[in-house]
Amino acid sequence: MSHFIRTEADLDAAIAALIKADKRFAPAFALAGRPPLRKRADGFAGLASIVVSQQLSTASAKAILGRLEAALDPLDHGAMLRARAATLARVGLSAPKIKTLKAVAKAIDRGELDLPAFAEMPADDAHATLTAVHGIGPWTADIYLLACLGHADAWPAGDLALQESARLLFKLKARPTTKEMQPLAEPWRPWRGAAAYMLWTYYRHAKQRDGAPVAAGAKTADSKPVDRKIVNARPANARAKKAGR
Repeated sequence: MSHFIRTEADLDAAIAALIKADKRFAPAFALAGRPPLRKRADGFAGLASIVVSQQLSTASAKAILGRLEAALDPLDHGAMLRARAATLARVGLSAPKIKTLKAVAKAIDRGELDLPAFAEMPADDAHATLTAVHGIGPWTADIYLLACLGHADAWPAGDLALQESARLLFKLKARPTTKEMQPLAEPWRPWRGAAAYMLWTYYRHAKQRDGAPVAAGAKTADSKPVDRKIVNARPANARAKKAGR
């Protein structure tokens, strides 16, 4: 049976079930408070926004997405198929992200990717179908399933902020790897998505800052390696100082 977190009531029930399954989340709830319901648009536009935001600060991602939406109005797979690579590059998309978005649009057009159907599919099946598309890696698929469709057991194990939050909350000696995050979360099924919400909120409390979701050992559009860091986690003045500005 699939569970979903699509309303505030769903989130409350999921958090209660999670704390019952693992009482270590109770202090996190008491300290950091109730997580916000993180919802994104679904469909091609929602998946595209996740691809666009990878490895970028929140402000940069928002600016690029705004230009993309203006250039392709509406932002759907048909418009992406028709768009020239040069047009997409001018709005700020990298070549790997253009390739990924084109691949997604083609898969939808060929009937290989039915995004609306994922809303009722088991999360594992939807995950497998998504990651079969070029450029869509596990982290991208999990973020889409959780934030866009509300699958309660979606678990972005490769997310750096979640890994760091788990280290802090559970007092681990080192930040767990993506591989280590999987068995860590097994006792939380089918509410691993609620655990992600809780850990993101605890991260913000513990660090007094937001970290844009970034996959560990991440790849731009899941295809180009980048540094292991949480994008935009440091205050802007600290980043400027390091850059010598």
